Amino acid sequence: MTYRQRLSLFIFIDSLIVLSAILLSVFLLSIDTKAFAVPLLIISLAILSCHYMFSIKYKLYKKVWEYASIQELLIILKVVSFSILTAAILQFLFIQEIHFKFITVVWLLHLFFIGGSRFVWRVYRDTVMNKSATEIRTLIIGAGSAGTMVARQMMRNKQSELLPVAFIDDDKSKLQLDIYGLPVVGGVKDIAGKVDELQIDHIIISIPSLNKKELNTIFRECAKTSAKTKILPLLEDLITGKVSINEFRDVQVEDLLGRDPVQMDMESISENITDKVILVTGAGGSIGSEISRQAASFHPRKLILLGNAENDIYAIEMDLMEKYKTSKTEIIPEIADIQDAAKMMTVMSRYKPDVVYHAAAHKHVPMMERNPEEAVRNNIIGTRNTAIAAHRNHVESFVMISTDKAVNSTSVMGASKRLAEMIVQDMNRKSRTKFTAVRFGNVLGSTGSVIPLFKKQIEKGGPVTVTHPDMVRYFMTIPEASRLVIQAGSLAEDGEIFILDMGEPVRIVDLAKNLIKLSGNSLEDIEIVYTGIRPGEKLFEELLKENEVHDNQVFPKIYAGKTTELYIEEINEIIANYQSIDTATLREQLVGLANDEIVAWEPEVAVSV
Repeated sequence: MTYRQRLSLFIFIDSLIVLSAILLSVFLLSIDTKAFAVPLLIISLAILSCHYMFSIKYKLYKKVWEYASIQELLIILKVVSFSILTAAILQFLFIQEIHFKFITVVWLLHLFFIGGSRFVWRVYRDTVMNKSATEIRTLIIGAGSAGTMVARQMMRNKQSELLPVAFIDDDKSKLQLDIYGLPVVGGVKDIAGKVDELQIDHIIISIPSLNKKELNTIFRECAKTSAKTKILPLLEDLITGKVSINEFRDVQVEDLLGRDPVQMDMESISENITDKVILVTGAGGSIGSEISRQAASFHPRKLILLGNAENDIYAIEMDLMEKYKTSKTEIIPEIADIQDAAKMMTVMSRYKPDVVYHAAAHKHVPMMERNPEEAVRNNIIGTRNTAIAAHRNHVESFVMISTDKAVNSTSVMGASKRLAEMIVQDMNRKSRTKFTAVRFGNVLGSTGSVIPLFKKQIEKGGPVTVTHPDMVRYFMTIPEASRLVIQAGSLAEDGEIFILDMGEPVRIVDLAKNLIKLSGNSLEDIEIVYTGIRPGEKLFEELLKENEVHDNQVFPKIYAGKTTELYIEEINEIIANYQSIDTATLREQLVGLANDEIVAWEPEVAVSV
């Protein structure tokens, strides 16, 4: 229906309503129409004319009445009241008399009929036209402003298949109350029972301000049911208008395992990055690419993306070029291998970076167990090459990305990272460059992490493979890990190893169960199989040795470990001889030295044939 057609329809309906209100008032007051003919004609024409005039003035005919609210009701009150008041004044001007009783009854009936006609249409749209044959009975968690807005949107949207049935809220003052005709039936602990009782198919968690612990509690209750669980978008996305209130999304494992974000010291980070030259090694990897994105947001003068995988470097270059196309930051891709000392020296001398974030490393535990010489080449020699190049080119700050597997290492990968930390700490003693390292646990969603593997196994129908039922790990999101690295660069003073307070470790089997439930399957549908601990793995990881622990935080949720003994001569001996050491002995040497044990070895003797 066009606006002109709609306007004509409303004028016709309102004309009938006004005339009906006047005639009904005459009937109710038993007015003699013969004696009252002239005043009646004057007041009828006056009310009609004034109604049209004030309706246009207050845009009454432009309102979409299926979304009517108190605001629209107030506009109707203004239109009707001003129409009647103006008609009364005109009546007085023409016949020097005002029939107050008649005017009052007409005003009441006029208001009732005009308001009623609009809200009857809304009720009709909500209850009849919007009724779907395939309704999905929905329980809304949260009866606050967001939850009530969600319920209202569901009831209005004729395309939506979701039928709101009830609210769940822990606020006892709301229990048993009705909001938009929907009862508040209980608290979070009642979810499972109410889902069965009310035959719920869908659950919407509609509390955008939830912290991670609260969301975990709610999800555990939802997971006891067979209902599909969804959640509102992030609060910042709602505020900025990126998404609307009714764009529900699946609960992600990051929602459950990610912690509340660490607040950054923007001023100190800006001093460290803005208008500076920043170099990121391993910039095509999961961590390196996110560090590059976050560094770019502080508008450095130049951002050098260094890596040996050309497709990955090209991808992050295009991503940043698109996102920061209006920025003055010069984004420079460099294809280079940190094992190539000469190339690293060339890159450092060409760009003279102010800050280096060293994210390039081999991180796959079983792979490094089978290839310990590659861990030496990349993680140890590569770090030394990069650190020396940074020192000789007077870099202000060098931040190495390390791992919790460097603590009490049982794996080649963890040991090689611990020895790389020693190299960085030793360089800090010799150089004006501030060298530091940052340790953190497993990163959610990174290349090679357990979550993408579990997702692939679930998509194939299982089984999901877990090494041991008691295996636990610390987890953090890629953005949080990258924020910590950026923040640590601004805090570095004297060769510290920074560690994030990562909260409670997570059982891998619980992670697998959550992913199965989040995928819409039950634990009966997807089997979990235990395969045994792989070489180099341990049941739990630590972030600090006992002799490294500092009690005080240097920044909210960030600790600094104490410097311990560095075995630089022994590391240099390994670097000089690793190619002539057999795999088993090399592994023993690396793990031993990382744990303060010097393992004696004999070089292999070549035998002439």
